Amino acid sequence: MSVQYRDYYEILGVDKSASQDEIKKAFKKLARKYHPDVAKDLPNAEEKFKEVNEAYEVLSDAGKRQKYDTLGPNWEQGQGFPGGGGGGGSYEYNFGGSTGFSDFFESMFGGGGGDPFGSYGGRQPRSSRPRAGQNIEADLLVSIEEVMTGSTRELRLSRPSGEKTIRVKVPRGIGEGQKIRCANLGHPGANGGPDGDLFLRVRFERHPVYRANGKDLESELILTPWEIVLGTSVTAPTPHGNVKMTVKPNTAPGTRMRLKGKGLPKGTADFGDLYLIITVEFPDESTDEEKALWEQLSSVSSFSPRG
Repeated sequence: MSVQYRDYYEILGVDKSASQDEIKKAFKKLARKYHPDVAKDLPNAEEKFKEVNEAYEVLSDAGKRQKYDTLGPNWEQGQGFPGGGGGGGSYEYNFGGSTGFSDFFESMFGGGGGDPFGSYGGRQPRSSRPRAGQNIEADLLVSIEEVMTGSTRELRLSRPSGEKTIRVKVPRGIGEGQKIRCANLGHPGANGGPDGDLFLRVRFERHPVYRANGKDLESELILTPWEIVLGTSVTAPTPHGNVKMTVKPNTAPGTRMRLKGKGLPKGTADFGDLYLIITVEFPDESTDEEKALWEQLSSVSSFSPRG
């Protein structure tokens, strides 16, 4: 099966020389535009959000970005990579993009390649004894919303024996990096040996608002300079609903404000916490009137960070 190359730089709208900060800003802008919660009436928003997520997953990771840049559009000719000449690509096993990642991502960064019957260096021993098939690992992209409630996902598997649709339960509160076992869906056994298993490694979908840290969540609370100085009342989004809160005057940027129990599930009734990180953002440009007011402030203020 031919797998189409994906230009992750084009998807995010950045140059190949883009810094991590530029990549992060591009992701945030596009993720907020296409996230299903806010783009319900935008055609193909969900698919676009998945593309943006996948591009950021690769370009924000130094190791993945280096591998992606090194192989380039001729990635299938690379040696030793799943789906690319030497990684067991002759034994076709893919998910048709149903894991949340594209076939291209799964082929380049997944763990589904290799010798179907174990590592024998390419030489199969002449033996009639039963041999178990090799296990397979693949990433499963899971959203924060699915972690909050649990879900059931349908995955499409394409193997030499044919195509198959399976239903996979994503438990409520599952953690990033945990594996979901799908028995007997790995490589087939030999000589009557059992089939291997499929293990789906949970990866959290990048969210435009939250970052997961164990069972806790972190989110930036972006304020203007005058809100920092004067204080303000804000409505902060959480996975449990919006929360009204007060930011005291002169709260320093970088301050972490804790919202108890507004994080991810842990146990049957408990939740982690949500930490709002105070961030100040300045306008890209100032009008003449704004500049005059800043100058007036500088002339009357007694504050000096340099003593």
